[in-house]
Amino acid sequence: MLRPLSQLSRRAKFLAALLCFCALGGGIAVAQSVDAIDIDRIMGAANSGNPDAEALAREVAARAEALRAEAEAAARDGRYNMERNAGTLGGPSAGPVDFDELLSTSVGNQSDRGGAPFLIVFASLSMPEESLKRLIRDTSKAGGMVVFNGFPGNSMKAFQQGILKVVENNADYGSVGIDPRLFRAFQVTAVPTVVVVTSDFDPCDGFNCTTQLPPFDRMSGNVPLDYVLETFASGNGPGASIARQALSRLQNGGV
Repeated sequence: MLRPLSQLSRRAKFLAALLCFCALGGGIAVAQSVDAIDIDRIMGAANSGNPDAEALAREVAARAEALRAEAEAAARDGRYNMERNAGTLGGPSAGPVDFDELLSTSVGNQSDRGGAPFLIVFASLSMPEESLKRLIRDTSKAGGMVVFNGFPGNSMKAFQQGILKVVENNADYGSVGIDPRLFRAFQVTAVPTVVVVTSDFDPCDGFNCTTQLPPFDRMSGNVPLDYVLETFASGNGPGASIARQALSRLQNGGV
């Protein structure tokens, strides 16, 4: 999580300011040589009273503070535009769509225990539209979560436009999340993939760490969710009991 500039250490504050200063055009010579700058050496010089280093530190810090204010204003404007348009994004029937919740890695919303859901369906907006519509609808009824790896082309707007085409009921947005940690944890490289786990677990946040996964059942392929759950339930594997519960909810319309 990003921390306010005031909460950073002096060295981290200097580095953050320097990067902002360079990235936004605060001096061409510095920007062209930023990769070669020895931050520790400059900080040491500033600490020892070197006037040039102190002047540079003061300048970039001042510029960073000004740029921070501009960035906060831009963020407020962006949030205002999102909120202003939210009422039309999901259709008028059930009120505005809470995209803040949708985009905040809300994979724990489907279980009382607050961890990852027991039924996880990995998907992508590149899937056939009708197949994805049914998958989201059925997963919501079954009490699971449809998880996406991220924004297509790193575009939040593209994700919004795509998801609006495949979510037919506003209530189903609560069963949609974005969580690349789960893709890494289960090493998912093809979608759709359905996973049913047997107990709670905490997805690992780092890129190089390993999530300790409980026993689970897994199936990949563009097949109906009820078929997958029936297969797990009849197979008496580790996820059989959870699959039976999810299948019952699905067959009873989410009850």
